[in-house]
Amino acid sequence: MQEGAAEEAVSSLGPGDRGRAIAALTLAFASDPVIRWVLSASDAYLRTWPLFVEAFAGEAFELGTAYAVKDCSAVAMWLPAGAESDGEAMQRLMSEGSDPSISDDLDGVFEQMVDFHPSFEHWYLPLVGVDPVAQSQGLGTALMQHVLAGLDASGMPAYLEATSPRNRSMYERHRFEAIGVVQHGGSPPMWPMVRHPE
Repeated sequence: MQEGAAEEAVSSLGPGDRGRAIAALTLAFASDPVIRWVLSASDAYLRTWPLFVEAFAGEAFELGTAYAVKDCSAVAMWLPAGAESDGEAMQRLMSEGSDPSISDDLDGVFEQMVDFHPSFEHWYLPLVGVDPVAQSQGLGTALMQHVLAGLDASGMPAYLEATSPRNRSMYERHRFEAIGVVQHGGSPPMWPMVRHPE
């Protein structure tokens, strides 16, 4: 754990915090290998990604399961058991914003994501990100620990997809285990990861 992570106050975000949270996640994912493979053009990324965040986060703002530290310098969008992302909107937005040459690979990636997603009851972490100017301060760790401690107490598993080797290593430090690889054609790899409670 990085110094200072445990001291960061985590706040729950509501619908009125959408703009600030999405802005932070837009900065955080601007160089993500998977997202920028899909939304490779800068204008497509800036136009499409905020809408995609809304769809991916589902009802996290309404349910009180979107969290932030340091005035939205770092944001995590969790979906509790039974809540879902808007998969139809996600697929449409990615298709509209991507180069047509990757459409078959993109369809394959979405199919694999669905196949790997657990059927057992769990909490899902669609998105967690830190504004680049606030990285390496333990903010992501503070956000992860906040929710995972509660999931351990309730005996609830968690699930996510890591979109880079660096993120995968970070999630492994929080006891997530890769259960396979999502990769189709020329797409960068993603690692579906499950964490069982202690």
